[in-house]
Amino acid sequence: MNLYRNRNFLLLYIGTIASTIGYQLYHFILPLFIYDLTKSALAMSTMRIIDFLPNVLLGMLAGVLVDRMNRNVMLKYAGFVKALLATVLTVIILLDAVQLWHMYILGFLIATVSYTFGNAQHAIVPQLFEKSLMTEIQAKFSFVNTLLSIVGPSIAGMLLIFIAYDYLFIVYALSLVAIWLSVFFLDATATPERPNKQSILADMKEGFVELLGNKALFYPTIAILFANLATSFVIGVQVFYVVDVLQETKEQLGFMYSIAAVGGLVGAKLLQPLRKKWTRGKIFTTVYLMDSVVLLLFFFATTWWQLGILLAVRTCTSVIINIIYLAIRQESTPNHLLGRVAGTSSMFMKLALPAGLFVGGLWAEMLPIPYIFLLSAGIVLAIYVVLSKQQFSLIE
Repeated sequence: MNLYRNRNFLLLYIGTIASTIGYQLYHFILPLFIYDLTKSALAMSTMRIIDFLPNVLLGMLAGVLVDRMNRNVMLKYAGFVKALLATVLTVIILLDAVQLWHMYILGFLIATVSYTFGNAQHAIVPQLFEKSLMTEIQAKFSFVNTLLSIVGPSIAGMLLIFIAYDYLFIVYALSLVAIWLSVFFLDATATPERPNKQSILADMKEGFVELLGNKALFYPTIAILFANLATSFVIGVQVFYVVDVLQETKEQLGFMYSIAAVGGLVGAKLLQPLRKKWTRGKIFTTVYLMDSVVLLLFFFATTWWQLGILLAVRTCTSVIINIIYLAIRQESTPNHLLGRVAGTSSMFMKLALPAGLFVGGLWAEMLPIPYIFLLSAGIVLAIYVVLSKQQFSLIE
C-alpha cells in the first residue's frame, strides 16, 4: 500500500508537519519571551516544568476521555481548544498585556490539550489503517518529526532576523488552526465500545490492568522507564560537562547537537531494512546492548565531536525504540483501551525523568562527571539482560 496516496495518511502527515513546525517555533521563542519578561532563569525553568506536568499528572485522565469519546470528535474539540488557547496567548502578547501568571496558566492548558490531542491521534490510527502498517506509519512520522526538530530551530532563528518574536506566536497559532481544520477531513471512525459503563477511576484501573497484563507491552514500557532514567542522568550533566569540564565553546556545543540530531533521521530510515532480517523484539533488545556500549564510550570521550558522534548513535537507537514501541502498543492493545493504555504507559515512562535530571545535576556538583556515564551504561546493560531473559526478542 502506497501511504502517500492514502487521504487519511496525508492528512495526518501534513498535520504532523504543521504541528511539529509550530511546536519547534513555540519552544524556541517561549524561553526568550519569558526571559525578556522576567530576566529570571527560575521563571524559564518553571515554564519547562509546567509544560512537562500534564503528561504525568493528567495522562491517565486524558486516556479515559479519549476512550470514552469518538476519536474524530475528540480531535476536533481538542484541536479547536488548542488553537483557541494559542490565539488568546498571541493576542495578549501582541497587546502587551501579558503577565507571567498568564504564561503559566495558558502554557499548562496548551500542554494538557496538546497531550490529549496527541493521545487521540495515536488511538485513531489503528482505526484508519491495517495493523500491519503501524510500524511503517510510525517510522514516517518519526522521520519528519526528527527532520523538523533539526531544521526547526534554524528556521526560527532566521525568522527572528526579520520578524520580532512576538509575531512568531501568530505563526504558531496559525499552525494549530491548520491542524484543527485537517481533522475534519479524516474518515469517520466508530466510537470505542465500552463493555461496562463505570466510573472514571474504574476506567483508569482498567487501563492500568491492561498494561500490566500485556507482556508484549509491559516489558518494553519498564525498559523505557529505566532507559529514560539513564538518559536523564546524561542530559542532566551534558551541557555542563562539555562547556565547563571539556572547555568547549557554545558554537562547538551547537555543532555537537547538530551531529546528534542526524542520528534520528538514520534511525527512522534504518528500521525497515532491519525488519527484513530480524524480528522487532530482536531489534528492540539488541539496540539496548548497543546503547550500553555507546554510554560506556562516553566515559572515554574527551572532545565535542566524539560526544556528537556518540549522541548521534544514541539518537538513532532511541528513534528505533520509539517506533517499535508505539507500533506494538497500537497493534496489541484493544482499541477501546488504547487511550488509557497510552496515557498510563506514557506517564510511567516519564516518571523517572525529573529524578534523573536532579541526580545528574547533583552528581555534577559533587563527583567526577564521567562516572555517571558508567552508571547509565550499567542500567542500560541490565535492561538488555532482562529483556533477553524474558525472550522479548521473539516478538515479531
